[in-house]
Amino acid sequence: MWCQWRRQKLPLYLFLAMCFNLVVAPMVYAATGEQLSRSQSWGLGLLGLVTLGLSIYLFFVMFVPEKF
Repeated sequence: MWCQWRRQKLPLYLFLAMCFNLVVAPMVYAATGEQLSRSQSWGLGLLGLVTLGLSIYLFFVMFVPEKF
């Protein structure tokens, strides 16, 4: 079971992103002055995390293409 868990990292990454979004979403909600709803703040925080993740991934793909 331990080996199978180590091979499947996507569920772990998704779980960590959702946990990190629990911190980001209230900050987005507070920064907008309550003009956005909580679900919109959650979505905006998740969109920001996805954008950050994609930019980091593309940075590594551009400068270390041999790994991919």
